[in-house]
Amino acid sequence: MSGTAGTGGTPPGTAQRWTVRDMLTPGRVVVLVLAILALIFIFENTHDVRIRVLIPVVTMPLWGALLITFVVGILCGLYAGYARRRRRR
Repeated sequence: MSGTAGTGGTPPGTAQRWTVRDMLTPGRVVVLVLAILALIFIFENTHDVRIRVLIPVVTMPLWGALLITFVVGILCGLYAGYARRRRRR
């Protein structure tokens, strides 16, 4: 190693300057766009909807119901992946 401390070519003791181009990677741009779209979706869907879950009727904002459904779907997917890995052992 020629004088670098494993920091990608930056000599020790010098501060690395970050530019906007360095910070805006394609992945970060996609996440930022998705976050903005999610906020727009939430603000556009604030009206209440009635949802019937077996017997009780629940009234809640549409975005809340979709968020709960999304989280339950993620949890089911994570469990399915966990169960598959566990079964392969």
